[in-house]
Amino acid sequence: MKIGFIGLGNMGAPMAANLVKAGHDVTGFDMVAKPDGIPLATSAAAAAKDADIVITMLPNGAILRTVAAEIHAVMKAGVLHLDCSTVDVDSARDVAQSAENAKVLAMDAPVSGGIGGASAGTLTFMAGGTKAGFAMAKALFDIMGQKAVHCGPSGNGQAAKICNNMILGVTMIATCEAFNLADKLGLDRQAMFDVVSTSSGASWSMNAYCPAPNIGPKSPADNDYTPGFAAELMLKDLRLSQMAAEATDADTPMGAAATALYKTFVEDEGGLGRDFSAMLPRFSARSRKDS
Repeated sequence: MKIGFIGLGNMGAPMAANLVKAGHDVTGFDMVAKPDGIPLATSAAAAAKDADIVITMLPNGAILRTVAAEIHAVMKAGVLHLDCSTVDVDSARDVAQSAENAKVLAMDAPVSGGIGGASAGTLTFMAGGTKAGFAMAKALFDIMGQKAVHCGPSGNGQAAKICNNMILGVTMIATCEAFNLADKLGLDRQAMFDVVSTSSGASWSMNAYCPAPNIGPKSPADNDYTPGFAAELMLKDLRLSQMAAEATDADTPMGAAATALYKTFVEDEGGLGRDFSAMLPRFSARSRKDS
């Protein structure tokens, strides 16, 4: 399959590399990154022209809209624009309308799994769009990931990602708070993990991505919180959740509180460039009077 891949950053480059390894004819484009092993075009339009599928992995909705306008103008009728960026729902739906106007299929398919999942080909895709578009992308989902869920019409992939990561942000904060409280109470962290990971407080944040170093499976906490999923990316996703909540008049007080905490952590407390689980040492360094 001839694939144009636009956006070759920390996530896009390993995803594109996996497609190359699987034997697909991939042409990439990125304004900054020039990864080895991926043939590069001189523009997004050049990467998209004559492609059977065009994949985008871009930083935000504004950039996605700009790139979509450029590539939809040159894409062949009936081919698929598969967008794997995490953006606001309105941008995803507007891009899908742009694609429809150009007689191009579109799917928003943001991912979960981070850089490690992108490299290992174990991402989860949350896809919004038509059944025909999902069927066209299925073979590529199987190469780049371990699971793909068709969530409904255009925009629903982004909706699923936003809701999932709002839960993730809230549960990571709760997990870090609980470890800090356990420390203050004199409860051993290993004992805390052994109880909670097999009890009603279990969560992915505790069981698979434990924020306490040397507890549970290996996680960024064991590498001085070098990001698997950076705190600023969690803040981006939480902000998207609150944009969606405001647009739909949804009451999300825990999501709002998590957004505020990550904003403070990233912008004022040295969280920029650290894993989102570094909330644990943040809480450990504070007392109630600091809140």
